[in-house]
Amino acid sequence: MFKDIVLAVTPSEICECAADAAFSFAQRFEAKLYIVHVAGIQQGWGAIEHLAASGETERIRQQIEEHYAEKLKGVPDYKVIVVPGMPHAEILRLARKFNSDLIIMGPHTKEYAEKRSKMWGMTGSTLERVSQKSRCPVMIVTRATPYGEQSFANIVVATDFSEAAECAVSYGSQLARQYKANLNVFHVLDIEGLAGQMAQTEIDRRVNETKQRMENEFGERLSGVKNCTYDCWEGKPAMEILKIARMKEADLILMAHHSKETDPEKAFLGSTVTQVALNAACPTMSINRYFDLRCGLMYDQTGEAKAV
Repeated sequence: MFKDIVLAVTPSEICECAADAAFSFAQRFEAKLYIVHVAGIQQGWGAIEHLAASGETERIRQQIEEHYAEKLKGVPDYKVIVVPGMPHAEILRLARKFNSDLIIMGPHTKEYAEKRSKMWGMTGSTLERVSQKSRCPVMIVTRATPYGEQSFANIVVATDFSEAAECAVSYGSQLARQYKANLNVFHVLDIEGLAGQMAQTEIDRRVNETKQRMENEFGERLSGVKNCTYDCWEGKPAMEILKIARMKEADLILMAHHSKETDPEKAFLGSTVTQVALNAACPTMSINRYFDLRCGLMYDQTGEAKAV
């Protein structure tokens, strides 16, 4: 399903969960794995500010390979790459160069583990910038996932009806077919500031209208998914997405940038995706452009897979 995976790492322990997920995917799908570290930031193997042809990047590369040596024994094809520069720019550049179909990241620095409970509003991180501009899906892993056979049985896709969110729903439908997973399409009715002025009957009416809208707009493209449900709750988007993910025992949360800005290049990630990704018990995947699974299969209207 995944053929070329970029794993972005730092020496922080908080990235170990992301690394384990990447190794597991690389083994299962016999994918090419690119382990990328961008030197030149304060947190890094070597804490290098200015890199030249001194052999320092090679020393760091060897250190990374030694760090993951035991787990890399089961990875059929991998390459460790250390480059100087701005982390988000280099990760995106290398992902384009390798035509990757998945980028896997952790919170990226230790302060995110310490500040996770305070993330409601923090912006500007490597994680956010990569998720914002990536051409392929970005999986954010902050907690341990089952090692070995990776499988998604329950997938939640959050939508705000934006064009980017349509991309997330489309990708979610492909994943659900591939894994024969349960798929829940979810929208949060954000009525903050209006709740005290709105009768419950009006809230219920809007919720029902929104659920019907989801069925009308997404029903045809999800027709091959064997178990698809639609839900709409009122509340704060990030908190409600986390709630339904727990309720549905989600193995994966799929989202796009929740922004009124229609151009994903201009829509800065910030709040909702970051809040969900850093507090969810399962991986969160950000996707903002149409992207097809590279699984060598296509699906008919009944959801049955056929080789291509």
